[in-house]
Amino acid sequence: MKRKDILGLYDLSAEEIDEILSVGDSMKKLLRQNIKKLPHLQGKSVTTLFYENSTRTRCSFELAAKYMGAHVVNITAASSSVQKGETLVDTGKTLDAMRNDVIVIRHPMGGAPQLLAKTVKAHVVNAGDGMNEHPSQALLDMLTMRECFGKIKGLKVAIMGDIAHSRVAKSNLYGLKKLGAEVRFFAPRTLMPAEIDRMGAIVCKSREEAVEGADVVMGLRIQLERQHAGNFPSLGEYAKFYGVNEGVLKYAKQGALVMHPGPVNRGVELTSSLIDGDTSRIEEQVLSGIAVRMAMLFLLTKEEV
Repeated sequence: MKRKDILGLYDLSAEEIDEILSVGDSMKKLLRQNIKKLPHLQGKSVTTLFYENSTRTRCSFELAAKYMGAHVVNITAASSSVQKGETLVDTGKTLDAMRNDVIVIRHPMGGAPQLLAKTVKAHVVNAGDGMNEHPSQALLDMLTMRECFGKIKGLKVAIMGDIAHSRVAKSNLYGLKKLGAEVRFFAPRTLMPAEIDRMGAIVCKSREEAVEGADVVMGLRIQLERQHAGNFPSLGEYAKFYGVNEGVLKYAKQGALVMHPGPVNRGVELTSSLIDGDTSRIEEQVLSGIAVRMAMLFLLTKEEV
């Protein structure tokens, strides 16, 4: 990989995405053997700079870096000089002066990683910016799919839930389309972005239409923290008319994968029986997350031959 930063899948080529997935697959095989001491980032420093709460993404980036021998520093907005009025640009300059090799950033404002990347010499990895993109989540989703099906091309993927506020949905749309998958979206009208079909998504009018013949059914978390009241009447009614249950899943292909980026609101986006069922890959996605983030960090920092 010849680029300095990974800011979104909109910018990555199909070849770059495939390279990350291939290296991620190799990393995952090592993790399955419980090999967690690798030299790939020996002598490198990685800082996670999180302006929003996170469990899965932050922990997996930290573990990914540590498993490959990097020195890792964690910074949250609540415990940083942001509370004293320091700007993102100045924070970046400070981290650069400390000779950081990689900065992994999550920020509530779309475009913040791009701004940081222009400011610093360090490699910048977008761990989620506002309602824009979440590239590593989409990559781990695709790694999970590819491991199960042996390919991405030709897959039919139904993504259902809070599309409007989901950076996961957008990154998955960009990545899956570039690798030849069909992406279907379904959500309440109030949670479906206008004209998103122009980006390549098939916008469906019902759960059944979205799931019909699908290889993968992915629920999305209802992001109440990003919403205004009135997008839907109640969580109970959302679950009844828009959630995925056993009856809805019957329209998908036999053995269709059930996925979710987490955390899951049980009984709202997905029923507990689907979350814990035989075709659920939600826990598998977590392991894929460490593997794909190991691949991203390694490919960005490896020395040119």
